[in-house]
Amino acid sequence: MRRMVAETRLHPADLILPAFVREGISEPVPIQAMPGVVQHTRDTLRKAAVEAREAGVAGIMLFGVPEDAKKDALGTAGTDPDGILQVAIRDVRAEVGDELVIMSDLCLDEYTDHGHCGVLAEDGRVDNDATLERYAEMAQVQADAGVHVVGPSGMMDGQIGVIRDALDTIGKEDVSILAYTAKYSSAFYGPFREAVGSSLQGDRKTYQQDSANVRESLRELALDLEEGADMVMVKPAGPYLDILAKVAESVAVPVAAYQISGEYAMVEAAAEKGWIDREKAIAESLLGIKRAGASMILTYWATEVAQGLGAGR
Repeated sequence: MRRMVAETRLHPADLILPAFVREGISEPVPIQAMPGVVQHTRDTLRKAAVEAREAGVAGIMLFGVPEDAKKDALGTAGTDPDGILQVAIRDVRAEVGDELVIMSDLCLDEYTDHGHCGVLAEDGRVDNDATLERYAEMAQVQADAGVHVVGPSGMMDGQIGVIRDALDTIGKEDVSILAYTAKYSSAFYGPFREAVGSSLQGDRKTYQQDSANVRESLRELALDLEEGADMVMVKPAGPYLDILAKVAESVAVPVAAYQISGEYAMVEAAAEKGWIDREKAIAESLLGIKRAGASMILTYWATEVAQGLGAGR
């Protein structure tokens, strides 16, 4: 009876799997702060993509992890057609074609030696306009590699419009943009920085949003839509369900939410201690995100949960 009248339901097609691919490794590298998640080799990434597709997951969001020696001040590995992310996009596209929506992280932080999401000015601040030029080039090489959706996560002013123009200029009008509209400066990103081998010293508070603010996110939402965003995102998900609900109520485009590394790690750590029921906690957290208005959820449990849903659990 409870199942029959449930108002909110999860479906495999609601889920997107974030995945990391690392250059120069022959075996997957476990991420210590995220039990069960690894930095993939190119081969194991292809297998993970197939597994996700077979489980009914809607998409995969790819993050590249270059060799440290290839990081520099401009993040040039991120715009190299033969850089690890572009190679991974081609690999996954060759493996699953259009049967899985292939998304890519469009940001410089994985590729810069300073770990920031953009180009730094002489005074150490992120140069917004110089960064936009790099994002435009990055969007074009990712599109040429075969990505379906780019996800600009750097939170630079005007990034959506610049990326849309850059894609249209090379005839890639069909490549969609998932705007990281409300990306808050959060303590819950910690494990992710291990996952991408971040070189960051300090924080990103000058260009990510303040957790105390709501109206700021709604202003960003209006700007992103005006500039041509096809989809919008709230990140993190769990601590910002109120923002997610406001965004979902305000727009007619699809709304994504990213259940980030710290949210994942907390559940896994508590479950390992025997303090919570792991499967129930995962399901409850995802239902809460869906109930708040997300039409797509990026979660590291995507394939596992989709397999469970397919088995009728």
